[in-house]
This record gives sequence, structure tokens and C-alpha cells, in this order.
Amino acid sequence: MPGNILRGALGSVLRSIACVPECPGHAGRDVRECERRTECAYARIFEPAAFLSGPRGIKPSGLANWPRPFVLRAAHLDSQTIGPGQSFWFDVNVFETRYPVVEYFERAFRELAAEGLGPGRGRADLLSTELLGPVSIPLEADWTATHRIRVAFRTPTELKYDVESAMKPEFGILFARARDRVSTLRSLYGGGPLEIDFVSLGERASVMRMVDCQVRHLATRRRSSRTGQSHGIGGFVGWAEYEGELSEFLPILQAARWTGVGRHCVWGNGELRVERVDHL
Repeated sequence: MPGNILRGALGSVLRSIACVPECPGHAGRDVRECERRTECAYARIFEPAAFLSGPRGIKPSGLANWPRPFVLRAAHLDSQTIGPGQSFWFDVNVFETRYPVVEYFERAFRELAAEGLGPGRGRADLLSTELLGPVSIPLEADWTATHRIRVAFRTPTELKYDVESAMKPEFGILFARARDRVSTLRSLYGGGPLEIDFVSLGERASVMRMVDCQVRHLATRRRSSRTGQSHGIGGFVGWAEYEGELSEFLPILQAARWTGVGRHCVWGNGELRVERVDHL
């Protein structure tokens, strides 16, 4: 829920900072109608389909909405109460590499903190911003022999398979969702789509074996302050171990540590860690 709290008001604060007064978005209309959308930091960060496509633009195949170029990392604040005078921190992973957007995040969070956060609308001061990047993940195959790995799902993770949510993180499903997310983010905000054979790579991933799985499902819901609608943002947490010739899949999974995998990544869902396991 901390990611939900931070994400909830970020859009409106960012719009007030970055948008011109005549922007149609202020009146509740489609931002894609704005003539200045290609110059707008709000559109780049929060409504990338508007920034990149325009009213009649096309969307990437299979995507109803383009992924935003950031994710929040605030799970360590879950169930915490921050008292007066205490400090707290959170991370933001930003994937937009072509335009300078960090300044807008800093301004938006500074204003958001001053207005008040959380159920009690506690006010805070942004004391500092520390830049830890850029982080570069080589996506070429890592041919170091790897036959068993453990993937820890640190925040609720929901993986779609066809139109259903997977009950367990079978490796083929996990890798396909990580591959697609990394490739889409790279295509929209970086050096272009991955130059790989998606079909054959997916086929090889599907034969990797899940040999142990310790996950539990968490049911969490959020309510949109803009639409008033409530929807689930839950998923499974825990870990799973996989066996097989896994070397070629590790770079994508390592990149997914930063991007998240599955649904609702912006809120911080789908955070994972990957480690080699040698107790064969």
C-alpha cells in the first residue's frame, strides 16, 4: 500500500507542475487532445500513450495502455507509522533515458509531501534526493553454467497467462512476462526492442522445471481517487526454484529486478530477486 499512497496523488501534482493551464487534461478531457503534449513532462511520465501517439496514434501490439517509465519501491514502509521528526525514504526506478525527467519527480514529491501523505495526510519535507544511476544491465546471454535458480517475489505479483492470472509462477510464464516488459520499456524509452527470437526463446523457457514453490496469495485493493472505482492489486509473494539450462534467461530476469514483472508494477508490485542456487 505505500506505493499506492505515493502513486495515488503523484499524477495530479505532476500535472499541476508540468501542464500549461489550457491543457484539456485539467478539464477532465483526453490529454492526447493537447497540442503541446510532445513537449509535456506530465505526458511523458504519466500518460506516455498521449505523448508518443497523439489522438490517432497506434499502440504497441497487445497493449491496451503503454507502461509508464517508472516504478516505485516503498514496500519496506508497509504498516509503518512515521512519527513527527522521523525520516523515511523510498526508491523510484526511472526508465526514460531520452528526456530529463528526474527534476519533475523531485518537484512533484516535494509538493506532494508538503500537501500530506497517507490516511492522516501527514505533512513532510523532502530533505534530499540521491541519484544512484544510471544502471545498465547487459542483455546478452550469460553463458556461465547455471542449472538452478531461486526467484523471490518480494511484493504481490500477478502474472497473466492468456486471459487468466497464473496461480503459480511457472518458469515459461514468468520469463515471458519479464521478456515482454523489458522489451517494451526498451522500445519506448531506450535503445529499441530486443533483437531476439521471441518464439524460440519462449519455447526453450517453457521446458524449464519448477522444482519447488513456496508462495502465498495476498488480496489487496485500491480505490481510484479520480474515478472512484475499486480494483484488485494483489498477487502472490514467496519464492520458487527452477532447474534446467537457465543461463540464457538470467539477463532478462536480472533486468526485471529493476522493472518489475506482471501487473501494477508502477505501484511496486512484481518486485523480484534472482539468485543462483548451488545445492544440487
